[in-house]
Amino acid sequence: MKAAIFDRHGPAREVLRVTEIDRPEPGPGQVRVRVRVSGVNPTDWKSRSGATPRPMDGFQIPHHDGAGVIDAVGDGVDADRIGQRVWTWLAAAGRRWGTAAQWAVLPSRQAVPLPGMVSDELGACLGVPAMTAHRCLSADGPVDGKNVLVAGGAGAVGHFAIELAKFAGGHVAATVSGPQKAELARRAGADLVVNYREPGAADQLRAFAPVMDRIVEVALGANLELDLAVSGPATHIVDYAAELEDPVLPVRRCMTANLTLRFVLLYGMPDEAKDRAVADITAALAAGALTELPVTKFPLDEIVAAHEAVEAGIAGKVLIEIP
Repeated sequence: MKAAIFDRHGPAREVLRVTEIDRPEPGPGQVRVRVRVSGVNPTDWKSRSGATPRPMDGFQIPHHDGAGVIDAVGDGVDADRIGQRVWTWLAAAGRRWGTAAQWAVLPSRQAVPLPGMVSDELGACLGVPAMTAHRCLSADGPVDGKNVLVAGGAGAVGHFAIELAKFAGGHVAATVSGPQKAELARRAGADLVVNYREPGAADQLRAFAPVMDRIVEVALGANLELDLAVSGPATHIVDYAAELEDPVLPVRRCMTANLTLRFVLLYGMPDEAKDRAVADITAALAAGALTELPVTKFPLDEIVAAHEAVEAGIAGKVLIEIP
């Protein structure tokens, strides 16, 4: 099969290549997916570059997220799954068979049925960002009737955090850095969109909700002043991204607010949290509550350019079309 692989860490142009390798066979409890679309996330280039290195079994096919069709199953998996359209999550975690290839093998539970009206493109956008967003929202209880602030509302996690929070009954404000991103956050369903760079951002948020119940945070250090301005004893700040330099916490001010600070990384989430995320994302998909971000597509042969685009911070979502 045709696959993108790397066998050492480093810059995309130095270590990523597209080649022919043997097609994998599913083991016990696994399914094999004929991949149609592969999604690229920041975690993918960070793992490939060595910024967050992970062990390799000889070589690694990158990417956790994708969409395709199950064409073979291993022992213990119902043969009725063959022919099923699915989206994948953490496909490359602890195994070499990521989705940047014509076939991937992974545990059956990590290939989730796609409702018939959902496109492969949307399916390949889920995985890491949607499951991360779900955990940020739900780890500290339901958001029905709660006030939710989503920092970076135009990013992939922010996009799904807005949509999942609205689907769950939350009142949602989002912060962005400019007009184009503001439009994306509004399209996702945010009730209020604020440019955090403008004077009066805190006043706009306090007029919406004096205290936020949940803050989904992408840049804790950079945004902490604004977060503290809308925090109180009901507030849970949930951070899912690491900055270049660790923030210095104003401990006394955090204590005065009596807020709760939580950190989320999908790889280490409890299994029950992952399963709950899958169930709730599936329900939202079936209800038509989740949508695609603006998509930039690359063919598999141009995976280096795709990784470089994500690493450069391209807006929207980068997808790889698998031949």
